Amino acid sequence: MILRPWVVLLAAGGSRRFGGPKLLARVQRETLLRRAARAAVGCRPAGCVVVLGAHAHRLQRELRDLPVAVVVNRRWRYGLSGSLRAGIAALPQGARAALVFLADQTAIGPAELALLIAAWRRAPRAIVAARAGEVRGPPAILPRAMFGALRRLRGDTGAKKLLADPARYVIEVEIPGAGHDVDRPVDLAQFAGFRVLS
Repeated sequence: MILRPWVVLLAAGGSRRFGGPKLLARVQRETLLRRAARAAVGCRPAGCVVVLGAHAHRLQRELRDLPVAVVVNRRWRYGLSGSLRAGIAALPQGARAALVFLADQTAIGPAELALLIAAWRRAPRAIVAARAGEVRGPPAILPRAMFGALRRLRGDTGAKKLLADPARYVIEVEIPGAGHDVDRPVDLAQFAGFRVLS
């Protein structure tokens, strides 16, 4: 049996710095949300859960024909950890791991996610995280043994605290594009400097 993680695609934020629903902004004629969801599905996971929050009704239309499950985090204003908890709670009991991916990581495609999955298959009890320069972070694969710790997270920190814990075994995969996300409109222009593998 081929080990496959579930993708938890986080897309619930309010886009305060962008000045509007950034996941509806377009890159190469495709919204950021649809681009990220296609990347998630394209890495052939066991399944994909998309967590929406702000602007959920408008964003959900971008996902209509994609094989994803949508969860709406009504408490998205309380921070990233709530959306992460909602995504983990939506996974089936048999889920072996969660590949946590942020929908505004425009320089990540299916091939980058596949690199993480390949590393995780070699050590399925480990955490596997992207590294971009000095930064370790998402996308990252967290094995089922970590789900309890993920459910205890609070605030706007996501899983970075867990990735930085020296007591945890973390495999790093160098993915330069993982350091680029979209916070402001100017970030979309900078995206042209990254080459997505797929």
